[in-house]
Amino acid sequence: MSDVANKATKSEEAGKFKAFVKREIGRVTALASLVVIFTFFTIMRPVFASWANVSGGILMSTTVIGLMAIGVTFVIITGGIDLSVGTSMALVAVIVGKTVMAANLNVWSGILFGMVVGSLLGAINGILITVLKLPPFIATLATMKGAQGLALIISDLKPILFTTDVKGWDSIAQGNIIPNLPNAVLILLVAAVIASIILNKTVLGRYTFAIGSNTEATKLSGVKVNRWLIAVYALCGFFVGLAAVVMTSRLGSAQPDLGLGYELEAIAAVIIGGTSLLGGKGTISGTIIGALIMSVLINGLRILELQQEWQYVVVGAVILLAVYGDNVRRRRAGETTN
Repeated sequence: MSDVANKATKSEEAGKFKAFVKREIGRVTALASLVVIFTFFTIMRPVFASWANVSGGILMSTTVIGLMAIGVTFVIITGGIDLSVGTSMALVAVIVGKTVMAANLNVWSGILFGMVVGSLLGAINGILITVLKLPPFIATLATMKGAQGLALIISDLKPILFTTDVKGWDSIAQGNIIPNLPNAVLILLVAAVIASIILNKTVLGRYTFAIGSNTEATKLSGVKVNRWLIAVYALCGFFVGLAAVVMTSRLGSAQPDLGLGYELEAIAAVIIGGTSLLGGKGTISGTIIGALIMSVLINGLRILELQQEWQYVVVGAVILLAVYGDNVRRRRAGETTN
């Protein structure tokens, strides 16, 4: 009996291990890709691996993409999409800039205001999708263009300066609470930890996975899916608002024409990190790895002095590979595609 029990135990452990590998394959693959890409650029240009470039170049550029990608992760896990995160970031930055100047707000009030505005913009996306029954792609495409136009209108086509007029605003991203580590990176790490707790330890996180896995079954179980979807899109907007604050601190200004294109990098980071486009699967840690891959790739191409038009081509190819990889993972897992 003991031999039979041991065999059963080993078989069960082997099954759990295989399930773990299938579940974590996207994140492990992304981490391995990050190491390979980083090693390649280091060999090509040793200065690439210097702490000055890693902290001031790679990690700093990861912060904005990473914060937006964290929010997008929740949305994609539900089976949705948000194309508006880039231009919404620009709109939040402009609104915050105008309000901070007009009301003479301090740094902390400005940060809080940015996150509130971002959350409201995200909630609008959720309402368009749940109340008006618009497909997420169409709804967020419309708000993407709307946010782009409003940012230009509100700013009167001019950048809004922060550095000289708001004391301490530059320290939000560029200060150093921890020596040699920019505050923006610390903000990203804290945001990632909080987002991971929300996704894995709260009711919102459980319903996020449930909606993405089977929306109809979740409705039948008594969950008010529409309310939770609005909450998910509002949470995405919250992180977009935080990204806007970090961006304005990095640049010292709110640039109304900035933001278009960031949504693709954020979505690519999420998919590269192992989140499934069909929903029901994803991790925050995988998303951060994906954001690092995007930043390492862009930074490395610039150090190699590759022409910008070719940089776009390479980034586009990476996005294609990320989506293709997601399809392969789903087929291997026995999922069906439409």
